Amino acid sequence: MRRKIPSSTSLQAFEAAARHNNFARAAEELSLTEGAISRQIARLESQLNCRLFDRMGSRVKLNPAGARYAHHVRETLERIERDTQYIMGMPAGSTSLDIAVLPTFSTRWLIPRLSRFNAMHPGITLNIAAKTDPFILTESGFDAVVHFEHSSWTGMRTRFLLQEKLVPVCHPGLLTGKDINVQLNELPRIHRRQNPDAWHHYANEHDIKLDNPAQGSRYDLHEMAIAAALAGQGVALVPHMYVENELHSRVLVAPWPESNSLSKRFCLVKPVETGLNEAALQAFESWMLAETTSRNLAT
Repeated sequence: MRRKIPSSTSLQAFEAAARHNNFARAAEELSLTEGAISRQIARLESQLNCRLFDRMGSRVKLNPAGARYAHHVRETLERIERDTQYIMGMPAGSTSLDIAVLPTFSTRWLIPRLSRFNAMHPGITLNIAAKTDPFILTESGFDAVVHFEHSSWTGMRTRFLLQEKLVPVCHPGLLTGKDINVQLNELPRIHRRQNPDAWHHYANEHDIKLDNPAQGSRYDLHEMAIAAALAGQGVALVPHMYVENELHSRVLVAPWPESNSLSKRFCLVKPVETGLNEAALQAFESWMLAETTSRNLAT
């Protein structure tokens, strides 16, 4: 059965006209005549058996059906353009993988190590996207995701990578000669918005008195909390693996112990069915396992 898909010319004319709410401006953008735009829109409306614009003399205005359709058409055209750019930029015979990753994990752990993957697999291009929340992997457009263990991944192929453990860190200039736990109570605390009880759990785990565990600034990402700690704004409770370089160079210090209870498991999640990129995905998985194994051995 033939698909009921309008021509790309009609869709591009409609998207431009909808964005400008003006046929003349759409025509100028697409290097067409206003009459050509009008004919493409009329052809599209005829195929859809639905009006997309309300005509008021020489003026046009999107109606509710047109506004809804324009939103979906714009997303589709943008996705096609992105995919086209990806294909055009790929060397002959190469493969690309689209991997969704937690934002701070990508910037602080994964991307700094990718030169080693690129050296081992020059024929594989990795496209990295940031995803904070779990999502349905099937038909998402991603080949795999690196994230916490979560019920959203039920039925997918998962592979444990490493354990995230939180540790309090601060700028060394904030510390004095006082007892270190007394200072933890006195210093401003930096929170991650999605885990507001973390300081409360940490204090209970290590039997440290905090007068008000909820006190302090809140940030969406660990990356933001780390930046705040580097700026001397207080003590941040962040994953140890994200601040290893800062602790080694002493721009941050961690005189308090790691938390064992505030811990999450990172895993690589793959679709249940193998695809055309399975060989490249297997290479990425093997490399990730080697990287995380070497880190675990080092710590």
